Amino acid sequence: MGANGNTRDVLGSFRFDVELDGMLVAGFSDVQGLESQTEYEEYREGGVNGYTHRFPKGTRFAQIVLRRGFSSSSALWDWYDQTARGAVSRKSGSIILYRQDGEELCRWNFFEAYPVKWTGPSLDARSSDVAIESVELVHNGIKAIFSKK
Repeated sequence: MGANGNTRDVLGSFRFDVELDGMLVAGFSDVQGLESQTEYEEYREGGVNGYTHRFPKGTRFAQIVLRRGFSSSSALWDWYDQTARGAVSRKSGSIILYRQDGEELCRWNFFEAYPVKWTGPSLDARSSDVAIESVELVHNGIKAIFSKK
């Protein structure tokens, strides 16, 4: 059951899309890195032995990893290659999660991202696995937006 005691709140994580600069980018099979962590500093106050003060210092965002089945499109490689050559092209985007009925449930917007790692497929003639490529993005923050429905 979901947080509201309703089984309709429980969702699979398999219905999602990825947008980059407002364009729907199809074919991603896996997205990781939707996380942030607020770092803090500890301060022990003299005479207060029951606890340690913890003050927020700043927030760090994990790298977003986008994986897809390898295709003939060189878009991910081209974007990474530009960055590797020093011509950084920052893109903002969204990871969009859908309900079972196809309505948007939530989106995580990320800002000013650029690729820092590209991984090509592992090739094994004895395997029938799908060839997967991935790109890792650094960015300047995530904002979650939940649907009002």
